[in-house]
Amino acid sequence: MAASRVVPGVTFLMALMAFGFPAHLAAQQEGAAATMRARPDFRTVRPVIRGQDYAVSSMKAQATAAAVEILDAGGNAFDAAVAGQAVLALVDPAMNGIGADAVVLVYDAEAKQVFSINAEGMAPELATIEWYEEHNDGELPRSDGLLAASTPGVVDAWYLLLDRWGTMTFEQTLRRAIAVAAEGFPISEGLSRTIANSSKIRKYPTTMKVYFPDGRAPEPGEIFRNPDAARVLEKIVEAERENAHLGRSAALEAPRDRFYKGDIARDMGRFFEENGGLYRYEDFAAFSAQVETPVSTNYRGYDVYKNPSASQGPAELFTLNILEGFDLAAMRHNSADYVHTSAEALKLAFADRDKYLGDMDVVPIPYEGLLSKDYAAERRALVDPDKASLEFRPGSPERFMENPPPTPAHPRVTFAGDADHEGDTSYIAVVDGDRNMVSFEPSLHSGFGTGVVVGDLGFSFTCRGDYYSLVHGEANALAPGKRPRSTLQSTLVMKDGEPWGILGSPGGDDQIMRTMQTLLNMVEFDMNVQQAIEAPRWSTRSFPASPFPHTMYPGDLSVERGISAEVRAVLEAKGHALRVRPEWSMGSNAAIVVDHRNGVLAAGVDPRTEGVAWAK
Repeated sequence: MAASRVVPGVTFLMALMAFGFPAHLAAQQEGAAATMRARPDFRTVRPVIRGQDYAVSSMKAQATAAAVEILDAGGNAFDAAVAGQAVLALVDPAMNGIGADAVVLVYDAEAKQVFSINAEGMAPELATIEWYEEHNDGELPRSDGLLAASTPGVVDAWYLLLDRWGTMTFEQTLRRAIAVAAEGFPISEGLSRTIANSSKIRKYPTTMKVYFPDGRAPEPGEIFRNPDAARVLEKIVEAERENAHLGRSAALEAPRDRFYKGDIARDMGRFFEENGGLYRYEDFAAFSAQVETPVSTNYRGYDVYKNPSASQGPAELFTLNILEGFDLAAMRHNSADYVHTSAEALKLAFADRDKYLGDMDVVPIPYEGLLSKDYAAERRALVDPDKASLEFRPGSPERFMENPPPTPAHPRVTFAGDADHEGDTSYIAVVDGDRNMVSFEPSLHSGFGTGVVVGDLGFSFTCRGDYYSLVHGEANALAPGKRPRSTLQSTLVMKDGEPWGILGSPGGDDQIMRTMQTLLNMVEFDMNVQQAIEAPRWSTRSFPASPFPHTMYPGDLSVERGISAEVRAVLEAKGHALRVRPEWSMGSNAAIVVDHRNGVLAAGVDPRTEGVAWAK
């Protein structure tokens, strides 16, 4: 039998009728074919984990176990997320930590509302474009050293989750993390290898003390301890105990204030000042994470939510709006047309990311235009079905607004340097029995963040300070007190007003591509959550990288080897600069989905990671 061929503009139904099928039988055959297209039948490396009460999925087994322990003890999703991420900070220390930044999406089942927590760091008051021009040759540091630092945000995120939505205390939720830090945990092959191979952390004596306690990297299976981090966590709990008589809210605020305004903050400020960093005590005292209203779009009946400020997340919404006008299911999963169309739509969305997205407390973001379906239609027309774009093409969403804000400067694009589009981040997802949902993405940005453990506190800062632009007028231009536009993002989805799922993935600029492909695999191709996570992936770097110097690689497209040689040949013929990556090399996803037929929770996690999913 000859291979089937899809002719543009000719549907499967029309083709059957052309061969003489009666209309009603042709319609039945088209429906059967659509079902076959939409329901791939392949076994997964890991099973879907299903339950009726709760579900947890994270990048490390110990973090998942800590969250489960809280849920079994009667805590809710918000309590469990704090406990799980606090452990994740210790057992996944190259990717996140006590000094990490974070973005969080939550669904409050009682209020029936989605909220965003922005726990991105802020630039210190001494950090200006002029300072870098005068002292650092007009360049930002690159993922290394105290000048790359950004304010830790996860401790404030813990506080907001517990104070606004939680039911438990810091003492209850940090108990497991303190034990892990003080008593240790068996180190994995991956973490052992990461420590041994990191040249950055070998430069700093305070870091060597933590990660090379015997003068060498710990071997797999050895017990790894961080007693300094345990003492920091114990100080947090101690502050809560001392203020318990003032009531729950005051007792929760006291640990947060000890970290940002008390002796811990003074220790951090002193270390930075004595070692050439720009942060001072006053920067920590002024910091605050924020609860914000998320942005969203409706994609084929699914309401998809993203963090609105200082995040690249909304670019996934721009991409989905563009893709909504294509029949992706008819293209077939991971066909050349599907990969090409998706990548081209994403390039357009990421051009708008670079031009418009930033800290919305400083830069107004024209979301009315950016999320307009009419604007998406205009952008969609730029997708050439036969040719890969090599250009950087931001649009003009202001034309779709009645009262647009001032337009930021057109971003400068560089094709020089070696900026890394990937990054080091972690993730935990929790859904509880009431269907509260927490999608928590903490990060150090690049392996071990700045690489510098701060004094005897046992943790390093995120190095997100290398994300800014040093060009005045750009949306992401550096300014004191401003948050960088981070790659951190996750996804929360509602359907018919009810919680449908949460998704997240480490991966720097690639995060959106990972969460979007996972979502489309379920929505367009009817995959279960584990199939959606495990399916072969694509990625592009045909846009400016988030880290300095923001290098763009025109036409770049990577695919895992699981995408067929025939598809790869067609993609190259369309002009993509193709790179073939090994199987199981492009993903770190985790997700939890709610089955609307019966309320069953389905959790998945990427076999490309050491992650573990669990449900009850």
